[in-house]
Amino acid sequence: MKILKSLQAQEFKNGDTCTAFEYPLEEKSINIAVIKLKGRYPETGQAMNTECKEIAYVTEGSGKVSVEDKTIEVNKGDVVLIEPGEKFYWDGELTMLMPCTPAWTPEQYKHIA
Repeated sequence: MKILKSLQAQEFKNGDTCTAFEYPLEEKSINIAVIKLKGRYPETGQAMNTECKEIAYVTEGSGKVSVEDKTIEVNKGDVVLIEPGEKFYWDGELTMLMPCTPAWTPEQYKHIA
């Protein structure tokens, strides 16, 4: 068992619109972060993860997610699963709990202009 307290979360800025609070589980099979979004992410183009599945559970707010050119509205309580290789972007004012499997790493992340 591992327990991580909120003070252990590591804050990362992903541009001007996205702040991630990643919890250092030190596991290769899964990781988790809280994402706070105020605007569009990525700010231009789309993002893609080459290896991990991302599950986003919206804990606050509302907005939209565009995955492979399909755009849907999301609200508190909604869940979105993004598969490896799918191009996506988020837009809105949202807080999301986001586990990834295998664990997300910067090396497998791609920004597509």
